[in-house]
Formats: sequence, C-alpha cells, structure tokens
Amino acid sequence: MEFTPFKLNAYTFFKLPSAFWSGVRVKQITPNTCMVSVKLGWFNQNPFKSMYFAVQAMAAEFTTGALVMFHIKTSGKNISMLVAQNKAVFTKKATGKITFTCNQGKEIADCIKKAIISGEGQTIWITSLGINENDEQVSEMQFQWTIKLRI
Repeated sequence: MEFTPFKLNAYTFFKLPSAFWSGVRVKQITPNTCMVSVKLGWFNQNPFKSMYFAVQAMAAEFTTGALVMFHIKTSGKNISMLVAQNKAVFTKKATGKITFTCNQGKEIADCIKKAIISGEGQTIWITSLGINENDEQVSEMQFQWTIKLRI
C-alpha cells in the first residue's frame, strides 16, 4: 500500500470502521511525521459534550501505527507490530477539531533497523499529542509498540 492520506483513509474505512465513522482522518504522512484529525460530533461525543476518550485514543494510535507501518514497508522485511501498552494524559476538554501529531519517524526507523540486524524483538514508546484549534494541548497519548522480524 502506498502511504498517502487518501490511501490511509481508505484503509481506515475497510479495516478500522469504528475510527472512520468516528471521523478519524489522516491529514499528512511523511517519513518523520503523521498528522490525524478528528472533529467533535454527535457520533464521537461523551455525556460531557466533549470527545470520548476512546476516539482520541484511536486517532492518536493511528498516528503512531501509520508511521510504524510506513517504516516496515520501507524496510522491505516481513515484520510484525503490536501495541503492548498505552498511557494517556488528558489536560483539557476536547472540543472542536483535534489534531494528533507524532514526530518520531526517525526513532521508529532506527528501532526497525535494530530488530532486523539483531533478529530480536524490540519495543519502542511512541508519543502522539492532541492539539485543539486554539493550539492548546488536550491530550498526550503514548503507545508501546513491539516490533519483531518474522522468519
């Protein structure tokens, strides 16, 4: 699969329908960065008139997972990936449009190279920040990904 926002959004429609119907959309992907946005709406709200935490987690996780997938494809190797743990901190009510950004492409590429060279599974903590339309951080999500070369 080619890594463009359109292709990743189509992937979301077919493989992650709950994220798609919640409004999670990839806006940008480069070797170092992935940006995903989601807008508060009836479908993804909680009883407190803000975005449900799980919707934020889906958007944030997608920024990290898309970068891992991008670098696995770039490596040309058969590599498995799986979230082992996650942590979240919510600092402000998530209303309006929230943009999640992960900027750890280089660290991900280095981790994948290490897994290929060593033949051993690797883990990496990857962070995604959620920022509202006023440039205020609403959440910080961290995901521990496991990366292992398939033999």
